[in-house]
Amino acid sequence: MATTATQKSSSGGVRVKVQQFGRMLSGMVMPNIGAFIAWGLITALFIPTGWFPVESLAKLVGPMITYLLPLLIGYTGGQMIHGKRGGVIGAIVTMGVIVGSDIPMFLGAMIVGPLSGWVLKQFDRAVDGKIKAGFEMLVNNFSLGIIGGLLTLGAYKGVGPLVQGLTNLLSDGVQFLVNHSLLPLVNIIIEPAKILFLNNAINHGILSPIAAEESARIGKSILFMLESNPGPGLGILLAYWLFGRGSAKSSAPGAVIIHFLGGIHEIYFPYILMNPRLILAVIGGGVTGTFTFQLLGAGLTASPSPGSIFAYIAMTPKGGFFPMFAGVIVATVVSFLIASLLLKTSRKNNEDEDDLEEAAAKVREMKSAGTVAQSATTVNHAITPGIAANVAGNVRNKADVNKIVFACDAGMGSSAMGASVLRKKLQSAGVNITVVNSAVSEIPSDADIVVTQKTLTERAIARNPNAEHISIDNFLKSPKYDELVERLK
Repeated sequence: MATTATQKSSSGGVRVKVQQFGRMLSGMVMPNIGAFIAWGLITALFIPTGWFPVESLAKLVGPMITYLLPLLIGYTGGQMIHGKRGGVIGAIVTMGVIVGSDIPMFLGAMIVGPLSGWVLKQFDRAVDGKIKAGFEMLVNNFSLGIIGGLLTLGAYKGVGPLVQGLTNLLSDGVQFLVNHSLLPLVNIIIEPAKILFLNNAINHGILSPIAAEESARIGKSILFMLESNPGPGLGILLAYWLFGRGSAKSSAPGAVIIHFLGGIHEIYFPYILMNPRLILAVIGGGVTGTFTFQLLGAGLTASPSPGSIFAYIAMTPKGGFFPMFAGVIVATVVSFLIASLLLKTSRKNNEDEDDLEEAAAKVREMKSAGTVAQSATTVNHAITPGIAANVAGNVRNKADVNKIVFACDAGMGSSAMGASVLRKKLQSAGVNITVVNSAVSEIPSDADIVVTQKTLTERAIARNPNAEHISIDNFLKSPKYDELVERLK
């Protein structure tokens, strides 16, 4: 038993570290998605093969992808490490990799942005408290300028050419997969990784930089569609809608709308976590969807974020609607068929199937028992005993709760929706408590209660160990919301 617990703890630690690294990569892109969408729309509309070719307006495409987007990434990366000063030096040094290469420097910006912010942060720490009064602004400005200038020269001579070579190597690898019809096999890795909440890291941290460079060359890229295809998730939710049981079945129709139209893919992750065999369904849907995309020559002009069908339509180039819809539909059908077979052949009392119902029964038992400690322990049943004890020790009474934070990986999709659901429940119960959403790496220090998906709870506790942490499976319809509301009434 001890060995098993150690192995689980070790695997969980590795997963958390991977998620943190992925969050850092995607965290440099996610805040700037609007700029990527603007570039994608301008590209789709005004390039020679676009919907409304206009030569003068098409001149915006090159400078935006060459300068604007990498500079935004570099600034954001530096800001993540050292605030505004880190952002400024991140943008300065990013110019070095831009000028030092002949391709869009998204990967280069992701490297030098946070790196330069870290270097400046170390300098500021070293001189903190040692600057004579009246010279603070002089030292701050000249240190940023001198260090930024030196790092820019290094980025121009070293990092730029190195990253260009790496990008060319990755592009050649992708092209090899395309030429040998092997690209669909990538979904065997992507789909399980998404369920571990690495979707943003994969899409925005790895695929999008390479895809943007390809889109700049040929006007579209299939790589934008590998992770973001809404078909596999839609198939899972439709199968639960028709063949599921209990709360999973009743919540599936709403989840379909949120996933397919709203583009929040995290909504279907708990349905797979309840029955891990369904990972085979999303893998099958992802592989066949990508195969269809590749066979018909599909591609998007920019990243469809969020992964909504509306975003897919907006980013589809002229003449590309049939391949796009075909890939989404094929992925949905295959995922649905496999998931339906797995659900129908499950034992009737399968604990994965009835997980939501059992959780609701446990909540009713906790209410009747009326013990706060029991509530905390049950709510956090999914995490390790040491963490559960820590969480139980921080359970808050009503008088101590002023802010509840719902956190997800990126702080935009599931957290915003979960916060909205919880906020409405509290308002209906007459409870006046602030409910906000946040990225798990940016949970505010004044949060009294933090609600997260159970796979993100360890990271949330590391960010704010003093708050009470509630771990949930289904952020759309979790019985733990009602338990929390009852406790705070």
